Amino acid sequence: MPLAASFEIEYLQYLDADGKLVRKDLPAFAKDLDTMVKLYKLMVSTRVFDTKSIALQRTGKLGTYASCLGHEAAHVGIGSAMKPEDVLAPSYREYGAQLFRGVQPREVYMYWGGDERGNDYQNEPARHDFAWSVPIGTQCLHAAGSALAFKIRKEKRVAVCTIGDGGSSKGDFYGAINIAGAQTLPMVAVIVNNQWAISVPRRIQSGAQTLAQKGIAAGLPSIQVDGNDIIAVRKAMEDALDRARKGDGASVIECVTYRLGDHTTADDARRYRGKDEVEDAWKKDPVKRLRTWLEAQKAWDEKKETALQEECSDWMDNEVNAYLESKAQPVTAMFDYTFAEVPADLAKQRDLALSFEQKGAH
Repeated sequence: MPLAASFEIEYLQYLDADGKLVRKDLPAFAKDLDTMVKLYKLMVSTRVFDTKSIALQRTGKLGTYASCLGHEAAHVGIGSAMKPEDVLAPSYREYGAQLFRGVQPREVYMYWGGDERGNDYQNEPARHDFAWSVPIGTQCLHAAGSALAFKIRKEKRVAVCTIGDGGSSKGDFYGAINIAGAQTLPMVAVIVNNQWAISVPRRIQSGAQTLAQKGIAAGLPSIQVDGNDIIAVRKAMEDALDRARKGDGASVIECVTYRLGDHTTADDARRYRGKDEVEDAWKKDPVKRLRTWLEAQKAWDEKKETALQEECSDWMDNEVNAYLESKAQPVTAMFDYTFAEVPADLAKQRDLALSFEQKGAH
């Protein structure tokens, strides 16, 4: 019987778990050791930030927080490949990409501390990126809408969205990549496959051999990469972004990584996954992998690592203090930014809340 169509999913990796090259055709950015050192520094900074974030939550200074431990290569690879004029539509743990694009830790803390002003990023190019999206998958539709606008306006910009392995089973994701394929939109959809959708393992989330192949149904070029190898992630991103910018349409990238921590600080992953599995995942640590390679290139050493850790510590102290010293918004803020004209019932509630605040009631 003749074939109607056939497809393949390629796998991309440059650095293996031991930090050794598995292919010689390094992309241009990876041959520039200064660039690779900068990427390593941001990966380390992201991990330090993540550790501090959990400490803040555990001491009651932050609300529920979604850790990014283990995702540093995937997230920094995504953010560093984008151009300032591109737009990022993240979910809720892509801090490495956001830090690269100018989001400040104090803003992350304000958001997870219950203050929506954290979504009002002050630095470029993050100012025109989307806010964190806790509803699973909706950010993919936001990216598709942005990409359609870029196409209509003939702007050389690309919309990038990120989604987890579990989220890639949502209709929002399928709808976004379907319209991106049908309309040849400048969009890149990145599936950060960390193997766990809260307590649901990858093996029972989908019958597909890869998650990347979901993009094939939408007619999109799709690839699976080692998500713990920042060179592979950034190379795949650069290729996809370049295709989109040239008018050749969207792409799907699956970054295979592992969630080394709990899903959020409200979770206890020990209840559903084994110790051996996590210990095995630590052997593929993306930060250690890149450091090993940089040390082999004589571009990094223990002295530089110590200096970086001290720099990160000072940076975090400054950001945490800025967050803790921020003044709370008035109680009326919860009513003021949802409607252009506040409905009568909410206006009444607003006045009542204001009266209680003025009386010092809690």
